[in-house]
Amino acid sequence: MEAVTFGVLGAVTAGRGPDVLALKGPRHRAVLARLILARRRVVPVARLVEDLWEAPPPRAVGAVRTFVGDLRRALEPDRPPRAPARLLVTEGPGYALRAAPDAVDAWRFEAAVTEADRLPAAQAPERLRAALGEWRGPAYAEFGTEDWARGERSRLTELRLRAVERRAELLVELGRAAEAVPDLDAHLTEHPWREESWRLLALALYRTGRQADALAVLRRARALLAGRLGIDPGPRLRRLEAGILAQDPDLDPPGEPADAAARLWARTTEAYDRTVAAGARARLESTVGLLRGLAVTGGGGLEAAREHRMTAVQAAEETGDAELTARVIGAYDVPANWTRGDDPELARRIVAAAERTLAALPEDPTADTARCRLLATVALESRGVRSPRGPRAAAEAEEIARRLDDPALLAFALNGVFMQSCTRAGLAPRRDAIGAELTALGARHGLVNHEVLGHLIRLQARAALADLTAADAHARAVDRLAERHERPLVGVFTAWYRALREAVSADASDASSDASGGSHDSAEAAYRSAAARLDGAGMPGLERGLLPLALLGLRLARGRPARVDPRADWGPYRPWAEPFALLAEGRDTEAHGALRALPEPPPDLLYEALCCAEAAVALGLGDRPALRRTYDRLLPASGELAGAGSGLLTFGPVDGWLAAIRRALDA
Repeated sequence: MEAVTFGVLGAVTAGRGPDVLALKGPRHRAVLARLILARRRVVPVARLVEDLWEAPPPRAVGAVRTFVGDLRRALEPDRPPRAPARLLVTEGPGYALRAAPDAVDAWRFEAAVTEADRLPAAQAPERLRAALGEWRGPAYAEFGTEDWARGERSRLTELRLRAVERRAELLVELGRAAEAVPDLDAHLTEHPWREESWRLLALALYRTGRQADALAVLRRARALLAGRLGIDPGPRLRRLEAGILAQDPDLDPPGEPADAAARLWARTTEAYDRTVAAGARARLESTVGLLRGLAVTGGGGLEAAREHRMTAVQAAEETGDAELTARVIGAYDVPANWTRGDDPELARRIVAAAERTLAALPEDPTADTARCRLLATVALESRGVRSPRGPRAAAEAEEIARRLDDPALLAFALNGVFMQSCTRAGLAPRRDAIGAELTALGARHGLVNHEVLGHLIRLQARAALADLTAADAHARAVDRLAERHERPLVGVFTAWYRALREAVSADASDASSDASGGSHDSAEAAYRSAAARLDGAGMPGLERGLLPLALLGLRLARGRPARVDPRADWGPYRPWAEPFALLAEGRDTEAHGALRALPEPPPDLLYEALCCAEAAVALGLGDRPALRRTYDRLLPASGELAGAGSGLLTFGPVDGWLAAIRRALDA
């Protein structure tokens, strides 16, 4: 059964998939809204009574319990009689809604706005556009007059207004000022007191060559502020008006991109425009070749490749030629060794296009190469997603590539097989074999990128298997290849591996070093130094949350208490961090709830590390079901270093965790 989702950015709703759940009367929705507003915390029954009625009736407490019972039946219709609720739970003096972090539109909106702040400027406007699309109307719309909703409504509304302005600001800075104008115009109709919006609208108009319109906007702003609020425009509006009148060059649209990769893209496409007719099919395939080259040059190139890749795919689909589209999609065989994507939405769109193209290809052996590349693309872009489609596509691609006996095709397919090799713990030996075949293929057939990939995969696998001597050798080999062939991103991974190496050395240090904390300090410094190399690398799927997770593993591997800063950017690992924070605050009941709400870790290279994080919380709480669950998940990785399969961090030997869980279960 699909999970229940909730909406508060508009009327308060609950739904399952496309179906809206019936919530009965307004007080039922008020109870639900009040629990959502509490963000998984317990709301005492007395507080619910106080919030629901100005003058509570004699049987108000019983009425609240009735409302809760009705809501439970709507939210969990298949729950057996007398079975404990899993979603709307009773705890202590009241109730809590244990909704998943992505189950509430307001929570998704906030997370997306925060994520946009960390994305490259070129990607942030689309993320903000998607975030703003969550809004259906005023927040908690039918409870606008309620005291308990007023503060949260104001906070969410202000966040929305800032997101609109931030997106417009980014578009103007990126040279896409014309895109910002319609949204700013509509925004100011509803919120005419926002001076920053007036400034951005005037600047956007000026940068699109509409100087007179820009000045007219500033005059409107001046008249409105004076007429309604009795104030003059602020200094930023006044400076902009003076700059427009003087035609200040600083107000001109941005010129040639400063980033070297972006300059390369601009110059190359300009030259290509002069030599190939616009819309020519050859251009589409050549464009993907350029993107493939850009993706391995460094952070700016990787970002530029991601930004333009879907445009090429869409243009190919518009031709109606399935074989051309297959070549355009499948030509982007950029090796990938991190099993979490940098742009999940782009990946979803690429997979959808690949699946459409697979369905349109002729059932003909001549299309097997195209079919193989599309299947490998599906496997690669489905990384970190728990679905049978990714592994199945990887297996089909490998079978076709081996049958065709094409080394480059096989290398691409094996990359897809690697991306789908984290569905459970203990699969490092399988990944090591994949890496060995890729290394040999690359060396024998001059496939440098895949030779590099093979060494990186073997580095990860041998680290997981605690064979650090072999992992060291692969680190040295891949560094030599990267230097010889100018592959700067490789150094990011080997820097993190050396930090992992330092962490393992810290774990193995003697008692006197442990007491002084020296080895621990050096490992922490190594992790922080490695994290600094991620800045500008263009790999948000790797970067977000990695450093705090590595530091958590460092402490837990040494038997030290977890130290979790909830304000840190935990990225996708926040659900595993939150129980530690609750436990440290003595909020055991809420920590139990957060532990029970944890999903199975995603099928990526940090599967074992997140299992250990869950086990650490379960050990602290004595939660036997969670201990049995993590024991079963970790057991296939016995003998390995937990998390070291990432080549980046470790939570210590898996056997140590298994032994601690056994002791707790036997106690």
